[in-house]
Amino acid sequence: MKKLIQTTLFCALMFFGLIAVAQPTPAPAQSESILIVAATAHLGTGEKIENAAIGFVNGKINFVGRAEKVDRKSYQQVIEAKGQHVYPGFIATNSTLGLQEIGSVRATRDQYEVGTFRPNVRAVIAFNTDSEITPTVRTNGVLMGQITPRGGTVSGTSAVVHFDAWNWEDAAIEMEDGIHVNWPSMYHRHREGGKVDIQKVKTYDQSRHEIERFFGEAKAFCQGGSKQVDLRFAAMCEVFNGDKRLYVHADGIKEIKEAVAFKNEMGINHLVIVGGYDSYLCADMLREQNVPVILRRVHSMPWHSADDIDLPYKLPKLLEDEGVLFCLQNAGGMEQMGTRNLPFYAGTAVAYGLTYEQGVAAISLNAAKILGVDKQCGSLEKGKDATLFISEGDALDMMTNSVSFAFIQGRQIDLDNRQKQLYRKYMGKYEAAGK
Repeated sequence: MKKLIQTTLFCALMFFGLIAVAQPTPAPAQSESILIVAATAHLGTGEKIENAAIGFVNGKINFVGRAEKVDRKSYQQVIEAKGQHVYPGFIATNSTLGLQEIGSVRATRDQYEVGTFRPNVRAVIAFNTDSEITPTVRTNGVLMGQITPRGGTVSGTSAVVHFDAWNWEDAAIEMEDGIHVNWPSMYHRHREGGKVDIQKVKTYDQSRHEIERFFGEAKAFCQGGSKQVDLRFAAMCEVFNGDKRLYVHADGIKEIKEAVAFKNEMGINHLVIVGGYDSYLCADMLREQNVPVILRRVHSMPWHSADDIDLPYKLPKLLEDEGVLFCLQNAGGMEQMGTRNLPFYAGTAVAYGLTYEQGVAAISLNAAKILGVDKQCGSLEKGKDATLFISEGDALDMMTNSVSFAFIQGRQIDLDNRQKQLYRKYMGKYEAAGK
C-alpha cells in the first residue's frame, strides 16, 4: 500500500509539474511576405526542385519554382537556405497525440470513452493544445495530425489538426474527417509445444453481425425512417452520404476483404483500411475498389513466422508498386512521444525500395489525400497553406535532420521544447562544474 501511495504521488507531482512548465506561445498570424531561396524543395508530389524558391503571404503559398525566376524584391523577408532542404509539413495519421500525456495517469488519457458503438464521440474536443509532447514532434517537421479515438467497436470520430494553436477550435483543419471501426479478428493463433495452431474466433460471426445491425439501423435512420433523435445514428449520416470517411482498422487479409465487401453492401463511398499488414496480398482489390491504406508502423516485427524479417520495411514499396494509395503512421506502444520518429519510418521505407520523393509523399501529400485535406495542405503548391519547414540536413535521416525554421499556415513557430530546455539546463550545470 505504501508503495502504491508513493507511485501515485510521484505521478501526480509529475503531472502537475508538466502543467507548470511554460509552453511555446502560438505564433501570431503572418504579417510579412516570406521567400525561401536556394534550398532543395521536396514538394510532396513526387517532385523536387533544386535551387528552389518558395514564397508565401497571408498564410498561403504564392510562388513555387526556381530561384532565378522569382522577384525577390516583392517579398519583405528573404531566407537564404543554400544547401538546406524544404519540405511540406509532415502529417501524423491515426494518432492519439494530444489525447494522452502520461500513460500511468488516468486523468491524462482522453482517447478512450465508454460504450461499444459511439460514432458521436468527437476526438477533437479532447485535443490538448498545451501538450508537452507536441513541441517535441514539431522539432522533426511533424506539423499536423489526425487525432483519433480508441477502443470499442466504433471508436468515434477523428479530426485533422495542426500543432500550433491556443485551443482545439483554432487547431482544427477538419473537425470531423471520419468514423473509426475496429473490425473483429477472424482468427487467433494458439501456441502449444512449439507449434502454432490457427483457429477461427468463435465470436467473429456474432461481432460482424452486430456491426451490420448497427450500420443497417443507422442507414435507415439517415434515410428518414425514424422521428426519434439518436445522436449515434445522426453521426453516421455523413458516412453514408460520402462527406465522411469510414476508417476500418484491420490487418489480416480475411478481415480486409470482409471490410471491403461490407463497404459495398452498405453503399459507403470512402473506405480507408488502417493497419493493413496483409494489404499487399489483396492489392489488386484495393486498387480496383479505390481503397487506400494507412499502413501500420514500419518499425515492427513481422506477423507470421514464414514472413521475411524485413517485410514490414518493404510493405510501402509493395503497395507503391501495386498502385495502392498509402501513407505511414505510428500507432502502437508509446505512440505519442514516438510520433517524432515518423520521418524516419519514411527513411526506412526509402532504404527498402521507395524513391526518396515517394518517401516524402508517404507522410505528406498521400496522407492529406487519404484524409481529404489535400486541397488545403500536404504539398508545396501554389494556393495551399504555407505549412512547411526547412531542415539543414535530410529530414528522413535521424543523423542529419535539423529543423531550422518551421511555419504553420505562414506563422513561424517556436521550435523550442521541454527536451531542449532540459538539455540546456544540465549542460549549463556540467559546464559550470567543469570550470
